[in-house]
Amino acid sequence: MKRTFAAAALSLGLISQPGLAGGSFAERPEAIRFADSMQEKHGFDRDTVLATLGRAHQEPRVLDLIRPPATPGIRSWQRYRARFLDSKRIEGGIAFWQTHAGALQKAADQYGIPPEIVVAIIGVETYYGRNTGNFEAVSALATLAFDYPPRAALFQGELEQLFLLAREQVRDPLSYYGSYAGAIGYPQFLPSSIRSYAVDFDGDGHIDFDNEPADAIGSVANYLARHGWVRGETVAIPALVPAEADAQTLVDSGIEPALAPETIASAGIVAASANPPAKPATLVDLATPGAPTEYWLGYRNFYVITRYNKSSFYAMAVYELARALRDQYVNVAAPQ
Repeated sequence: MKRTFAAAALSLGLISQPGLAGGSFAERPEAIRFADSMQEKHGFDRDTVLATLGRAHQEPRVLDLIRPPATPGIRSWQRYRARFLDSKRIEGGIAFWQTHAGALQKAADQYGIPPEIVVAIIGVETYYGRNTGNFEAVSALATLAFDYPPRAALFQGELEQLFLLAREQVRDPLSYYGSYAGAIGYPQFLPSSIRSYAVDFDGDGHIDFDNEPADAIGSVANYLARHGWVRGETVAIPALVPAEADAQTLVDSGIEPALAPETIASAGIVAASANPPAKPATLVDLATPGAPTEYWLGYRNFYVITRYNKSSFYAMAVYELARALRDQYVNVAAPQ
């Protein structure tokens, strides 16, 4: 198929892409205001900030990835689940668990987070550190901060946090690489989360999410604990929902567990467990086109997983991967 003139010109840089203003970031009024703010708020030298932004570059691919699709696809739990619940992801998780068993047990003892939950989060986020992203973080965040108005405030904040992080870690801000949204390392923490929740778990005097899995393990555990994980409590259990129940109203009540056991029972919903927790829950719907919807009752710890990524699909994928890892590790791979 022949390329159109516009497509060819775009690839050659003759036509600027929508959302990109062009020119060095250091010359942009909004970037200059950012540098002024960094000096006023945090004591940075504005010219140094501008010089760093001048070395960054606009990332058109970042804008392509951040924008919602023009025609959103139909959500499918089974398709989403299959991305993370395959044999390679499970085998990789067992290997990661065996290699870092000491750090994972230390995190469980210190923060109350089961090893399988920490392993599953790192597995879902970066395939145990294999896919941490190759976008230069300042460039990605500057592109979003100055060329993506819908979320400019959020990403200007993360760009600010990245400069602060680099100063604290005595690193060049341009030395960080990660996802298109500026998430870094094994656990894919944004700069603000690194500064708030990251811990030097291996005790070597610095936090390294690129080369030290122990730091990632301790930081994920600390993040979950700080967001309210309750040691030893249930995450989620399957629910049986009768056809006549108004399930959607209960689902729409939100992801935070606010449905009292009496409310759930009065709707005719039954937990597929002999002894369900007598605590508030949320009703989670996992829909797949052409298949019956799966329903689960999610408790406080399920909600905590959604603080890492605000998606019930994400939280359930983490939980199911964690269960698969735990079962295999206990039955096959645990040290004798």
